[in-house]
Amino acid sequence: MPLRCCVILPVLGLVLFTVVTHKSMSINPPAETVPNKYYWWSSLRLDTDPLNRNPKPASPCEGRKDGCADAAASVTHVTPGWLDRLLTYSALPAFLAGAGLVITLSKRGVDEVLTFMVSMPIFLFFWFFFVGWMLDRLIFRLMQRRSSAPLKFT
Repeated sequence: MPLRCCVILPVLGLVLFTVVTHKSMSINPPAETVPNKYYWWSSLRLDTDPLNRNPKPASPCEGRKDGCADAAASVTHVTPGWLDRLLTYSALPAFLAGAGLVITLSKRGVDEVLTFMVSMPIFLFFWFFFVGWMLDRLIFRLMQRRSSAPLKFT
């Protein structure tokens, strides 16, 4: 029995999400060294405190007089790689649904990183399952049509 697209595509989508997430971890400095309000997932900036209930210092040098270099003053610019783009374009409806959920919950003060990391794998799984299911139906119909076609003898 051949593997079905509705099984393969969700697994590939989740593996791709995991790879991009792992790659994004290197963009973000460890929280112990630089207090940071934002988390970068690929080129998406996610706010860890959308209502600013627990403001972090503006820079690690705040309140220090010893000539500390201000690392927070540098602007982070992230260019998405080809894996990031592949995932985003192939699952655009899932990302739009995830963005809607993240924005809605962030207005209520829910951490955008938590919402994104919990909801996106679910949205991605169901999107790729749907696409795989549609491909399976198409393949099945094509195979049925091919097997029911009359044989031509010349």
